[in-house]
Amino acid sequence: MTFFEAFNLKEIAAAFMILFAVIDIIGSIPIIIEIKRKSGEIHPFKATWVSLVIMISFLVLGVKVLNLIGVDVNSFAVAGSFVLFFLAMEMILNVKIFKEDDSAPKSTASIVPLAFPIIAGAGSMTTIVSLKAEYHAVNIAVAIILNLIIVYLVLISTKKIEKALGPGGMAVLRKVFGLVLLAIAVKLFTSNAVSLIELFGK
Repeated sequence: MTFFEAFNLKEIAAAFMILFAVIDIIGSIPIIIEIKRKSGEIHPFKATWVSLVIMISFLVLGVKVLNLIGVDVNSFAVAGSFVLFFLAMEMILNVKIFKEDDSAPKSTASIVPLAFPIIAGAGSMTTIVSLKAEYHAVNIAVAIILNLIIVYLVLISTKKIEKALGPGGMAVLRKVFGLVLLAIAVKLFTSNAVSLIELFGK
């Protein structure tokens, strides 16, 4: 299948929304501000570029690595749905489930922890591999690029966005995207769990 045959706006839109909810760059603004305060500065282009390399690499090699260790995409997608579920719970209930690594030196703050794991973290990589069970890789790649354009724009406009939204607006956005992510996690689980049940039933 050629690039133009695989290109599908509906798939791009769906993958874009899923990744946008998972990356949650708007909800991460308070964390980004704190990283900037601790490290002195962040480099938006470097953080975005490193995130792109990580996510595209996982898109291309993720399934091959899974096959190497004997795990199919449906099983990984089901496991991924649990990761997305807990990420959604963090956003909706305002609780801390996943622990970030704070041991990285200040000079690398744009890469660790900003590019990884905040932007291209476990949730993003799990989602990318999970999406490959339903969408063509070309459409996922376009969705990744579109999301990272938004990430870059947010990173260079963090202070302005924070001032415009205010604490209340940011809290509302975080909870809204948490609900979207929760619905996605349920859909991901049900669609892939059915495939696994059918496989084991044969």
